[in-house]
Amino acid sequence: MHITLEADYAVRIVNCLTRCKTRMDAKSLASATGVTLRFSLKILRKLVAQGIVRSYKGTQGGYELAKPASEISLGEVIETVEGPITISRCVGAKDFHCTRVGTDECRFNKAYQEVAELVRQKLYGIKFGEQE
Repeated sequence: MHITLEADYAVRIVNCLTRCKTRMDAKSLASATGVTLRFSLKILRKLVAQGIVRSYKGTQGGYELAKPASEISLGEVIETVEGPITISRCVGAKDFHCTRVGTDECRFNKAYQEVAELVRQKLYGIKFGEQE
């Protein structure tokens, strides 16, 4: 189980906006986070659509957090770019239907669900506004 590069970059971008506490243009964000401008823009679109980041157009435009950092969780950012947090395709995948769930063939579905929920709770419990 791993977090995708896109989710890692999204976390970097939100963390950068949290730390700088001012509006930043996409180019500056990309430079500060080590993410290419093109990929930063893709991620920023998702963060804006989810209401985590707000965008402004024009010469004074850029990006800033849409709500206080203390209200933005690590889980929210990760799920914004990755979708639901799961540890197995048989838990939460909309395009996958396991024919073994509910039979004696699969003893692990319940365990996968429980572990995924624990991970989700932990990630949603970590807020960007919290200091280390």
